[in-house]
Amino acid sequence: MRRRTRGTAVAAIALTGLMVVSACAKDSGGGTGSTNAAGAACEFSSAPSAPATSSTSAAANGEKVDGSALKIGLAYDIGGRGDASFNDLAAAGFDQAIKDMGVKKENTRELSAAPNEDESAKQTRLRQLASEGFNPIVGVGFAYTEALKVVAPLFPNVEFGLVDSAVEGAANVTPLVFAEQEGAFLAGVVAAYQSKKCHVGFVGGVDIPLIQKFEAGYFQGAKTAAPKIEVEKKYLTPAGDFTGFQDPAKGQEAANGLLDKGADVLYPAAGASGIGVFSAVKQAGALAIGCDADQYNQPALANTRDVIVASSLKRVDVAVYDFFKAAARNDLASLPKVFDLKVNGVGYATSGGKIDAKLQGILEGYRLQIIEGKIKVADKP
Repeated sequence: MRRRTRGTAVAAIALTGLMVVSACAKDSGGGTGSTNAAGAACEFSSAPSAPATSSTSAAANGEKVDGSALKIGLAYDIGGRGDASFNDLAAAGFDQAIKDMGVKKENTRELSAAPNEDESAKQTRLRQLASEGFNPIVGVGFAYTEALKVVAPLFPNVEFGLVDSAVEGAANVTPLVFAEQEGAFLAGVVAAYQSKKCHVGFVGGVDIPLIQKFEAGYFQGAKTAAPKIEVEKKYLTPAGDFTGFQDPAKGQEAANGLLDKGADVLYPAAGASGIGVFSAVKQAGALAIGCDADQYNQPALANTRDVIVASSLKRVDVAVYDFFKAAARNDLASLPKVFDLKVNGVGYATSGGKIDAKLQGILEGYRLQIIEGKIKVADKP
């Protein structure tokens, strides 16, 4: 199952509750100098437009793959199942692969990480899975990069998938990386059109390059839609302190600070800390945009979902599912080099019915411009 070259095909799947996109008419608007139905103060650029679609998900690949002989493993990033974001998406892809490929329950294993754990703990987790015969294995998050540099060479016949990072020179480690900035750009467009004050905010979990990609795309999208918009930002923890991804109280505090400055639409790229951001937004009567998953449909956010007007999608579930499926077919070369808008690896959801058909069309117009290369989205602030 060696991976020598990478293709651009992707078998994108629409996992229930994570990729639903609707276009129900309520609030929005467009056009230079216009305001939306919610009363936004922004002056908008001349926006591209395309027919509103009912879904940005690609059709599922109906090919059946027999994985009944596989033992598959998943090593979570901090937060694990239940974070209503990144890890839950990985879990969804894992579950779907088990279901679709007929993997026996006893031949599956999930292991979780602890905040700020010692690097050796990650190595131990991966060694445990590999030594117990699990193959293929996915490490969820760039935090497993250094561990895989050590562990992958020890198990050359085990295929590892690594979300959000790569290990140079490791033939048995397949990078599963995303153009997060492209989905965040579309989140910025939504924020501009939904803001009543032309003033929006971004909450980053940890100040690292990965999360800065979300920041860069969000700022660019908001500024492209409304050049005079004011955009605030706040990171919960500095690089090296990963508790920023699992601290709802700190997320709520940061959100309150941005709301106090006048922002009325917030976008958290903060893992489970985003739960606190949504709570603050609801208490303030403001709006929010979800991240990674279609967070309007996440059970853990049922009490605050009414403030979530849209979500940027980072389809970790698709990447995890496709990795397991490609490994079962001995065809890892079929996976895309980057999961971007072109291969449906990132996108957006408008569940909840607060985005009308006109704004949906504007979003589709921007999406197509990015796919066609007419808009280049920066991956650094």
